Amino acid sequence: MSGVLVIGAGGVGSVAVHKMAMCPEVFLHITLASRRIGKCEAIAASVKHRTGVTIATAELDADDVAATAALIEAVKPRLVVNLALPYQDLAIMEACLKAGVNYLDTANYEPRDEARFAYHWQWAYRERFRAEGLMALLGCGFDPGVTSVFTGHVRKHLLDRIDSLDILDCNGGDNGLPFATNFNPEINIREVTAPSRHWEKGEWVEGPALAQKQVFDFEEVGPRNMYLMYHEELESLARFYPEIKRIRFWMTFGESYLRHLEVLGNVGMTRIDPVMFEGREIIPLQFLKAILPEPSSLGAVTRGKTNIGVIATGEKNGQPRTVYVFNICDHETANAETGNQAVSYTTGVPAMIGAALMLTGQWRGAGVFNIEQLNPDPFMDQLKRYGLPWQVKEMPAPLAF
Repeated sequence: MSGVLVIGAGGVGSVAVHKMAMCPEVFLHITLASRRIGKCEAIAASVKHRTGVTIATAELDADDVAATAALIEAVKPRLVVNLALPYQDLAIMEACLKAGVNYLDTANYEPRDEARFAYHWQWAYRERFRAEGLMALLGCGFDPGVTSVFTGHVRKHLLDRIDSLDILDCNGGDNGLPFATNFNPEINIREVTAPSRHWEKGEWVEGPALAQKQVFDFEEVGPRNMYLMYHEELESLARFYPEIKRIRFWMTFGESYLRHLEVLGNVGMTRIDPVMFEGREIIPLQFLKAILPEPSSLGAVTRGKTNIGVIATGEKNGQPRTVYVFNICDHETANAETGNQAVSYTTGVPAMIGAALMLTGQWRGAGVFNIEQLNPDPFMDQLKRYGLPWQVKEMPAPLAF
């Protein structure tokens, strides 16, 4: 249907452009841009080898609004897909407004100097995008993204009312390394070490990071410890589904990961404020990121599966009902297809699907939208077509915790 500019050449960006290249009837021209053009060129070579499709590459500092707008004007895409760091969201949105092009991302804005991710910065752009007749779609990854669409599917087809919603994110993969994160280490550690927060009875309930733990038996993975966390889709789901009395997010972590994280925190390596080292300022967490394994390099060594979904309790036809909607993704299968592990795959595929729905006009509008505001049906259909099949199971009772 038209061209697309993808910004960000990590694992998610790699998956997204591989999958776009497999859908040439929609993505007629693909440009991949990043601060390090060498990463773009390596991904382009992989895309060519796997699909036969040639994609363009460009070097870009996405913090530079003028440079980003100039690249957009040169490429002339109908859509910019932002798969860069969440710090860069606002700059890329500004560039899209300047150049007059639609926008999509997978993670909400976060200031560099504060581990605080919230939507209000991006929601503030609603009127500006509306005035220009442009569409900005926020949170089109897996969580946020697919889990929000799962919620929309539940509300539209499975329950007349949702009373409680639990999002369960399990990565049962093993990469054999002592300590490595499955997506950007800096973002991962900032997210995990933030205080927990969940929505209950119209207000936020906050607690210490990783203080609440439950065991859940994940299909094709097995029993895993999962921890109550704050995640950005809680904010948008609470806003757009005010009927839901309680919304929680749970993520699994292994004991080795948590021990390493505790030690790193104790010695100050997870700090995000600058410290002086040999006459210059450094940020410890950014230094740690530089010496940890690159997540996009883990595809070939990761085994196991992810299992991510939502458990919703409510009412259908006057009767109580609990349903579980989830996806299972195999790390080795994802790597065989795109050269990336399943955590990148489960984020990159939804970004491609959302982009396709915008380009084909199945999702359209003027303003800033979260994914749960849109019709879930075409997205759910495309998940099955493009490698993320989902299941629905009846639960005999609501979660006991």
